[in-house]
Amino acid sequence: MTQSTPRFYYKGSRLKQLRAFCHAARLGSVTRASEALFLSQPAVSLQLGALESELNVRLFERHGRRLNLTAEGQLLYDMARPLVDGLDALDGDFRSRVKGLEGGELNIAAGSSTILYLLPALVAEFRRKHPDIQLKLHSVSGNEGLQKVRADEVDLAVGSMLDSPSDIDYAPLYNFDQLLVMPLDHPLARKSTVNLEDLSPYGLILPPGRVTTYRLIDRVFQQRKVPYNVALEVDGWEVIKQYVIMGLGISIITSLCISHSDRERLAIHNLREHFPQRSYGVVVRKGKRLSPAARAFIDQIKPSVFARSGQDDNDYVER
Repeated sequence: MTQSTPRFYYKGSRLKQLRAFCHAARLGSVTRASEALFLSQPAVSLQLGALESELNVRLFERHGRRLNLTAEGQLLYDMARPLVDGLDALDGDFRSRVKGLEGGELNIAAGSSTILYLLPALVAEFRRKHPDIQLKLHSVSGNEGLQKVRADEVDLAVGSMLDSPSDIDYAPLYNFDQLLVMPLDHPLARKSTVNLEDLSPYGLILPPGRVTTYRLIDRVFQQRKVPYNVALEVDGWEVIKQYVIMGLGISIITSLCISHSDRERLAIHNLREHFPQRSYGVVVRKGKRLSPAARAFIDQIKPSVFARSGQDDNDYVER
C-alpha cells in the first residue's frame, strides 16, 4: 500500500500559506507581513510553519526578527510570487478591463527633482490621454521610494539609480550629462576645457550625502583619486543654483535640472569626459503585475519598456 504524502493545512488553502510566505519573504518580517495581511502574527507564523512542514524544507533563516530566504525559499518565492500577485490583482484587473482605464488609480513615487524637472510634461500628456485616471505623485527620497515599491504602496517609481537591487527592475529611459556650473566670473569659466583636477581648489555645493548625485560624484573622484572639497550641502537644485550665482561655490548638476534661463546666469562646462551620464527611468518590484494604468503610463513614456523592445537608450540623450 502506497503511503500518501502527509498534508498540513492551517485554517485555509495553499493560497493563504503562499500569500503569507510571499509577504514575509518580501518584507523580511512576520510582523510586517501580518500588518500587510491584516492578520495576527501567530496566524502568519502558523501559515509559514504549515508550509515548511508540508514541503519538508526550511524556507527561512531567522536572524532575530529578520527573515532571510534559504536557497529553497528563494526558489519557492520565484515560483509563487507571480501566482500570488496575479490572483491578488485578479479582481482589480478584471474590473479595469471591463471598464477600460476609466476610474483607475495610479500611484507614482519620485524624488523632488524628478517631480520638478522630468515629470511635468509626462504627467500633462498622461492626463490629456487618460483624464479619468486618478494620478497620485508621492515625493520621496531614493530609499523611501524603494520601500514604497517593495511594499506595493505605489505602482512604480520614476528616478535615477546607480545600482539596482536584486528584487528591483530598473529600466533607464533618459540619459543626461553632468554639468559643471559656476558664477559667470569664475576663473574656470574662462577655460576651454576643465579637468577633474581643476575642481580640487574650489568648494563644491552638493545635495546631501544620501542623494544619488552626491554618491555618483564621490564615486568618480574616488576612482580617479582626485581630492575634492564640499563647501556646502543643501537640498534642492534651485537653492544650489542660487548659491552658486551668489559665489558661495561651484556645483555639478545633471543637465535635466538646467533651464534656458540658467544658461544665461551661470557659466557651464559639460563634464561628459569625466562623469558617466545620469540615467532616469522606471522602477518596479521584480515580478510585479502592473495595473492597466501603470502599463499605460509606462507605454506612454517608452513603449514596451519591460519587453526588451530593442530601443536604444541613446535616442533619449540630452546634449
